[in-house]
Amino acid sequence: MRFVIALMRHETNTFSPLPTPLSSFCRGTGGNDGPVYGEAAIRATENTNSAAAAFMDLVREQGDEFVMPLLANSVPSGVVTRDAFEHMALTIVSAVRDGCDAVLLDLHGAMVADGYPDAEGELLRRIRAVAPAVPIAVALDFHANFSATLIENATAIAGYCTYPHIDVYETGARAARTLMAALRGEVAPVLLWRRLPMLTHMLRQTPREQPMKDIMDRAMAAEAKGEVLNASVFGGFPLADIPHVGLSVVIVADARHRAAGEALLDELCGMAWDRRADFIFPLEPMETSIAHAKTLDAGPIVLVDHGDNCGAGGPTDEMSVLAEVLRQGLEDVVAGPFWDPQAVAQLVEAGEGADVTVAVGGKTDMPALGLKGQPLTLTGRVWRITDGNYRVTGPMFTGMQLSLGRTAVLDIGGGVRVFVCEKPQEPFDAGLFTHAGIDLDRTRYILIKSRQHFRAGFEPIARHIVLVAGPGVCSSDYADFPFRHLSRPIYPLEPDMTLD
Repeated sequence: MRFVIALMRHETNTFSPLPTPLSSFCRGTGGNDGPVYGEAAIRATENTNSAAAAFMDLVREQGDEFVMPLLANSVPSGVVTRDAFEHMALTIVSAVRDGCDAVLLDLHGAMVADGYPDAEGELLRRIRAVAPAVPIAVALDFHANFSATLIENATAIAGYCTYPHIDVYETGARAARTLMAALRGEVAPVLLWRRLPMLTHMLRQTPREQPMKDIMDRAMAAEAKGEVLNASVFGGFPLADIPHVGLSVVIVADARHRAAGEALLDELCGMAWDRRADFIFPLEPMETSIAHAKTLDAGPIVLVDHGDNCGAGGPTDEMSVLAEVLRQGLEDVVAGPFWDPQAVAQLVEAGEGADVTVAVGGKTDMPALGLKGQPLTLTGRVWRITDGNYRVTGPMFTGMQLSLGRTAVLDIGGGVRVFVCEKPQEPFDAGLFTHAGIDLDRTRYILIKSRQHFRAGFEPIARHIVLVAGPGVCSSDYADFPFRHLSRPIYPLEPDMTLD
């Protein structure tokens, strides 16, 4: 048999002012300028914690063959350009048109492209147009948003059960096993799904804790016991102003046992809706959070700025939290990485050991939220310059080769070292700092921009974790966002709403 395997991932924050061109889809490719194709895509994917790697392994175990036309993965950011989406979709569809027995897709589920609010659904629709009967299995991120288009054109769907996402390979295997059983005629998959009108807070979504834990545990147990073929709960990505945002449940049932799938769908959705108030994260002023961090005993103390996280589409150049850390006099701090290619160029030109004054960050306005970029002027010594390359050794996307681009570390006194990079990257792996020679175990404060993914690489070393609500397009205060396209009513924007 011949399979088409492709990876196309992007989480789109429609409030981000930074559009996402094709060149941004280079994450994990080993390069710096867009996707890779064919054999290069296979080499970059092998032995990584990705769904596409699981697809390849399962196909090889069966003695079948595959092609991989595309590996395209981008750090979350703003709307994907029309040209980028058309290129990636055409590359995948053309491989399917050339002939295959099935398609295995490693997608995100929250990509918004110019003109396509459900980019993944549009991709599947185009595949169906050239190969109406081809089975399609899809592995999706926990933060996927669902429209009917994606559901109607898939054969099997499985979503990550973890956040931080450490089960990506296993998710690919779950989706592929259902598709393989369907190809053998052992099962007849039927997709059942429901999207609840809930804008959950990403800081309250993780299946590691309540209110999501029991819901996800029930879904995983049902799949493990064979009640259904696949059971997935998706927290959804709330920072997208599109009609199909919300918490979703997707069940893949054998047609012979559809009633069991429908019962499970009702059960899981009922649990989620009953707990809707528990999915709201209470905010605290950042000044209060940082003052609390000063009272804590030995470090490392991880300070998590969750308002400007590139893992949810922030530019990572908002400097308010670092400014407050300095104002309150915290010492022995590693901070960053802050995205500022202009500042990097200045620091690299100055060279290691040079004393410099440089304006860092604040290059990006965020008009959707009425925020104006404000650089932070720092004076110090260039402590280290690196190429920014490192391989992930932690549990999330293990084995992936990542790059910050050129990276400079500025020592501004008081033991405060500030990382400035050419390419944004959420800190989910300690290699982001350790590749430059930082000993995190001996650092009192680690200031990073993240939400939950930092827990994969930093929670094991943290004595304390302090969440800091800095400003930005990843804020958990939904009252700040000018939503215009959501399907209304939706909780908690309409807190008294009920389900019909």
